[in-house]
Amino acid sequence: MNEPATPTLSELLRTFRTRAGLTQAALAESAGLSEQAISVLERGTRSRPRADTVRALIQALALTPTEADQFRTVARGKLGTPRPTPKDPATDQAPTPWQLPPAAPDFTGRTAQVDAILSVLRDSSAVGLVSITGMGGIGKTTLAVHAAHKLAATYPDGHLYLNLRGYGPGAPMNPTDAQRHLLRSLGSDIDSIPDSVDEATALLRSQLAGRRVLMLLDNAADIAQVLPLLPGHAGSSAIITSRGSFANLPGARQILLDALSESESVDLLAGMIGPSRVVAEPGATQVLARYAGRLPLAIRLVGGRLATRPTWPVQHLVDLLKDEERRLDSLGSDETGVRASIASSVQFLETSDRDLDRKAAAALPVLAVPDGSDLTTGIAATLLEVPLRRADAIVERLVDLNLLESVAPGRFRFHDLIRAYGREVADTTLSPAERDEALARVIRYYVEAGWSCHALTHPTSPRLPMATVGVSGLLPTFSSREDSLRWLDAEQRNLMDRFRQARQTSLADDVLLAELPLALFGYHESRRRWQEIREVGSGAVELAQRHGRADVAAWLQHDGAIPDAENGAVHAASTRIRAALKMFFEIHDQFGQARCCSSLAYLLGMVGEIDDALAYGRVALSLSRTIQDTTLEGVALTAVGALYDRTGDFARADEAFAAGIALAERNNDSRALFKRYLNAAFAHLQVGRHQDSVRTASEALKILERLGDATVQGEAHHLLTAAYAAQGDYLAAIGHIESGLHAARIAHDVEREGRLYVERARINAVQGDREAAAAHLDTALVLLRNTSGVYLADAREVQGKLQRNEITSYEVIRHTF
Repeated sequence: MNEPATPTLSELLRTFRTRAGLTQAALAESAGLSEQAISVLERGTRSRPRADTVRALIQALALTPTEADQFRTVARGKLGTPRPTPKDPATDQAPTPWQLPPAAPDFTGRTAQVDAILSVLRDSSAVGLVSITGMGGIGKTTLAVHAAHKLAATYPDGHLYLNLRGYGPGAPMNPTDAQRHLLRSLGSDIDSIPDSVDEATALLRSQLAGRRVLMLLDNAADIAQVLPLLPGHAGSSAIITSRGSFANLPGARQILLDALSESESVDLLAGMIGPSRVVAEPGATQVLARYAGRLPLAIRLVGGRLATRPTWPVQHLVDLLKDEERRLDSLGSDETGVRASIASSVQFLETSDRDLDRKAAAALPVLAVPDGSDLTTGIAATLLEVPLRRADAIVERLVDLNLLESVAPGRFRFHDLIRAYGREVADTTLSPAERDEALARVIRYYVEAGWSCHALTHPTSPRLPMATVGVSGLLPTFSSREDSLRWLDAEQRNLMDRFRQARQTSLADDVLLAELPLALFGYHESRRRWQEIREVGSGAVELAQRHGRADVAAWLQHDGAIPDAENGAVHAASTRIRAALKMFFEIHDQFGQARCCSSLAYLLGMVGEIDDALAYGRVALSLSRTIQDTTLEGVALTAVGALYDRTGDFARADEAFAAGIALAERNNDSRALFKRYLNAAFAHLQVGRHQDSVRTASEALKILERLGDATVQGEAHHLLTAAYAAQGDYLAAIGHIESGLHAARIAHDVEREGRLYVERARINAVQGDREAAAAHLDTALVLLRNTSGVYLADAREVQGKLQRNEITSYEVIRHTF
């Protein structure tokens, strides 16, 4: 007895429509389709309806679950063909592929990225393409699988998964093998698959046409490997993961994965080891996430280790990971570990046919040598000893493979664990001398940058002739004084990290470390970075002397007094200057002698030793005139003028100030001009000449506003605040506080900002607003906690007086501005 023939789709559709009492037009309207679509399906001229068409018809025809299953089964077969005849036996249909790996049950975070993937791939009007890129272990595959499972219902014709093995172990899968895998999954007989990549591409796209299939192409090497595998018609889509850049893939939405946030990292750990252990040791858990670089792979490794050791405190694993040199050992030692993940990316470059790739692989350990958070193109060129354009190509290639992160144009950053890997390689491939020489090149680069800035901030500085570092051609060309200052602002943290690193190597006895603070004087003085002057200059005088650089040693001795003077340690500053004066006498440097005498005149005047101060001031004036240096003469005149103010001889004071200002005007020296006005304003303020202080400080401010120097604008506004407040004009004083705060924030001058908040609190207290005064003091104490001790002490003293209700009038704090 023959089995009843299986109905065709056209027969099923006609049967169900007739039973429902619907015309073709009525069914089309109910299903949201065109009447022509219904007609061609019933005639059997369309063989493969779209999955959303099938769903719409099932709903419009109100089919039972059994009928719906039958309808879907027939629709997924070779639709629209006649029933098999004895001469044309039916072939078994290939099962619908459901190849996605299981989704991670503890998937954490990535909300924005998941939403972006879903928004692209739920649209059926075009081929959906999403590329997910990032460093090894960042969670690309986990994200892709998680999103693919959320899209399962949108792609009822199947889900294909293929690991393209782009980044080890083993060689990447070639496009031919990849095509064969996908075509067999879609039901093609192996013997029918063409050997030609182009022909196989055409067949693959034909197989996908009219279907809703989602492809997950994991661990792709590059765009060339992927292009022959992509769908060609709307309906099917692909998610591609790769460590390399896919920015040039036409029509693809690019998603670059970064490390998890700290809270996401902790949440992921909690899911593995249990919330109670995280709650018990929240601080240790946060540190553990940080040591794991907030990298999902590393977090899963440490979480798995803790999960199998329930008696271990979290802090114990933190202690094991403290040593950066051993950290990768604790993050998996086999091919599933972090080290192996990073190594596979490097190996991809090492084995490439491209010279640039091999150069990039070789560059990684050298670039990892210096400390610091960022790496500029100039530093990279310095380390690699190549031109800027070549260095740019190398670091950009590392960015392409997510072995470096691009944080801004020309500025890059290592992930902590990639830096640790790079240093491991450096330790085994570079000798200690080679590593130290690489770091020396970086210090030399900063010395060059310091001298370039110094020449713009202090063009007549006597330090400039002492430069030994030539022009490398790797430093940016600074168009202005402020341009050079901003560049060093951006590099300041890196510079200090690398200086501290150099002090721990054989470079500690290199005279380069004595030249560095001298070169950076222009930057440090302009930005009032007194703490950095002290740190970078520590031990530099003795180092210069050991290398026979007496001139460098003398100026470093002089400059080392500035932080003491600025912090109110006048005796210590005077002792340093006297030592510098002796050193300048020994090398017969009259300019240095004159500068030391001017400094001593200023310092001794601060502690009331007016007669001795005037004696040094007159010596400075005589020496400067002897050597015919009008810049130094102007400095001496300003120092003498301030001393005459202190004696009450205001006529002679004004005469000296005017003479110094006239010299600056004659030399067209704007920097000297505003400094002399400011110094005069400060001297007037100290002796109660408040209106004269306002007049001269206002002149300085006009010059500063033309020059755009925010750092010293804050100082001028501070002086004007004090001068107006001392006269009782609090409205004007508060206006200058607000302007000064704005300037200080632009200049990132936290110390000035904190001191201005102290001024605001004092004025509030005098006006009777104790609540506002207390709030402003709280802000000041936060800002000043890591700055000069003298200003923090001022703030605390004002706070104590406020609490005791002792502030009844405004008094000028007798510190420098």
